[in-house]
Amino acid sequence: MVHRDEGGNISTMALITDTMPVGLIIRKQPGVTRWVKWIWQPVGLIPGAGDAEWRELRRDGDTVEYHAATLNLTIYSSDTDAYRATLNSRTPSLYVVMSDAADPVNGCPWTPKLITVNAFEGQGYNESGEGLVELVPMPVPMIAWLRDFIEKHHVEEEFIKRRRDKKRIDLVEDGKGDIRIRQTSDVFRAPRNSSGRVN
Repeated sequence: MVHRDEGGNISTMALITDTMPVGLIIRKQPGVTRWVKWIWQPVGLIPGAGDAEWRELRRDGDTVEYHAATLNLTIYSSDTDAYRATLNSRTPSLYVVMSDAADPVNGCPWTPKLITVNAFEGQGYNESGEGLVELVPMPVPMIAWLRDFIEKHHVEEEFIKRRRDKKRIDLVEDGKGDIRIRQTSDVFRAPRNSSGRVN
């Protein structure tokens, strides 16, 4: 991260991190079609949770909620702009990324892979189309934790306008296209060999 001291000199700040264990709640409920028997969806987060592996939390008929896993959420001082974008959204949320389960537990086809509060990273996973990516609303204690971290470590980066050089680039033509084309008027024409065929 670039930082300017009081004298305006550029210095490199050490990367500061903070980590919180976060429990992931996954809900299993009956599917709505005969082709999808069960729907599995991340629905909640438990800040500061202990270790767990598919511990049942609540059951209502066929709908079951599990504390499926506890993952470490690490935040970085270099990413505070992304965290601000997350907090400024209508519902501040974490991205939960799940990959295909090689060995399904309780029949769940997904394995929790990571959680991130970085909006840009989450969108990247979402656009990749791999696995399951869900937004889960952030609990109030996590919002406060993230806000405090941003206030302590965010540094506004000064916008530096790039100066253009004075060199004129419209005076010299470095080439007219394919050297096999003799006509200068149609540089995008396909070149022909001596027999008249297009190469």
